[in-house]
Amino acid sequence: MKRNLMIAGGLVVVFVIGFVIYKSNTKGDVVDIFATVQRGTFKVEIETTGELEAKNSVKIQAPTQLREYRVNNLTIQSIVNEGTVVERGDWIATLDRSEFQGRIKDKEIELEKAQANFVQTQLDTTLQLRQSRDELINMRYDVDEKKIILEQSKFEPPATIKQNEINLEKSQRALEQALENYKIRKRQNIEKMRTVNAELRKVQNEYNGMMTLNSAFNIVAPEPGMVIYRKGWDNKPIKAGSQISTWDPVVATLPDLTTMMSKTYVNEVDVRKVKPGQKVDIGLDAYPDKKLSGQVINVANVGEQRPNSDAKVFQVDVQIAGTDPSLRPAMTTSNKIITMVLDSVLFIPLECLHSLADSITYVYKREGINTVKQEIMLGETNANDAVILAGLAENDRLFLSLPSSKGGDVRLLPEMDGKRKKSEPKQDEIPGEQMITLPNGQVIKVSATGGQFQAPVPQNGQPGQEGKRREGQRREGSQQEKPTPSTSPNREKQ
Repeated sequence: MKRNLMIAGGLVVVFVIGFVIYKSNTKGDVVDIFATVQRGTFKVEIETTGELEAKNSVKIQAPTQLREYRVNNLTIQSIVNEGTVVERGDWIATLDRSEFQGRIKDKEIELEKAQANFVQTQLDTTLQLRQSRDELINMRYDVDEKKIILEQSKFEPPATIKQNEINLEKSQRALEQALENYKIRKRQNIEKMRTVNAELRKVQNEYNGMMTLNSAFNIVAPEPGMVIYRKGWDNKPIKAGSQISTWDPVVATLPDLTTMMSKTYVNEVDVRKVKPGQKVDIGLDAYPDKKLSGQVINVANVGEQRPNSDAKVFQVDVQIAGTDPSLRPAMTTSNKIITMVLDSVLFIPLECLHSLADSITYVYKREGINTVKQEIMLGETNANDAVILAGLAENDRLFLSLPSSKGGDVRLLPEMDGKRKKSEPKQDEIPGEQMITLPNGQVIKVSATGGQFQAPVPQNGQPGQEGKRREGQRREGSQQEKPTPSTSPNREKQ
């Protein structure tokens, strides 16, 4: 008896194991995964990647006066390593002065010419005035001589006396004109000397300024701090051999590490959601466990295209709250810009959402042992979840993937009536084929490719009389319109 019971128990165990194996083979390895509709605080976030930089910094510049001497570009000959901590007056970089040295030599030649011109003008004016003074002295002697002749001719005939008086007046008048001309010539020469003197002083000052700037090619730190290279137009840090413009002669910066910010870029689709003052959660790739906070302080009004990218982006500056000595410029940050916060709303994972004909959004909901397709009304979304405005209740169980039993039709929401997108009409399966209703009520198909009509077929499967008559007319017409080339109507009569 005991033996029989043991045999029967073993058969039962074998049967159960076989049944389980059979069911597992028939159903496969599909396991339904569920999510629950939750109620709570929902954050709409925009995730971006940024780079740390100081909000305030002191610029280390090349001499800006070089533009006055037509020097537009400068080459960095050598520069201190980035990240070096320097004191005030420490060496930062040396600029290539070869082009400027050529300008100095040209200015030296110009200065020598100006000096020679000054001396030449000075000698010319001195000689001219000396000649004018000699002429005045001679003319005074001539006037005195004419006076003596007039006095000695008082016993001469009246005509001689008159002639001597005229000669004296001519000499006196010539002397007066010479005196006026001398004054004018003197003023003219004074102005000429002022002109050449001004030109000489201009060239001399330029030369002195160039000699002073010659020592400014060694750039020193204006303040103590950490040296951070300036980035060029290609967003790469400058280095030895790089060129800088005298219109933007910044070589490096000394950042103020007490106030840091993250410079990031937001694509043109999401930038409309970003506003100054919004809170930002910040993480650091260098310190994964460290979490920082900040807020948006500036959103660019004009987009730009970053290198190796076709999308337009807008620069967004995020100021970091507080001070952290571990923060360094150029560290990579992960930013979550919180554009909206909704309190006490229902939300579900994005994996639960499905779409039908691009007009109905629904989910698979478990009701007891049944699976229901339930239409929902969507609200705001973020990278992981979506807000539910209607169609679901808190703690409803939803399928995260397609269930094994997909249910029937979608249970529509009355609130969505009139708000769904209308589906576009689909094209016929046979291109160029249309249905036409004749005046007698018959419906036929018209093929645009063949240009033929298909007569309607009655229920018994035989063509109707109307169809036979039309088919016969069509064939007779085609035979009359297209006679064969080899057989003419006359030959058929013969």
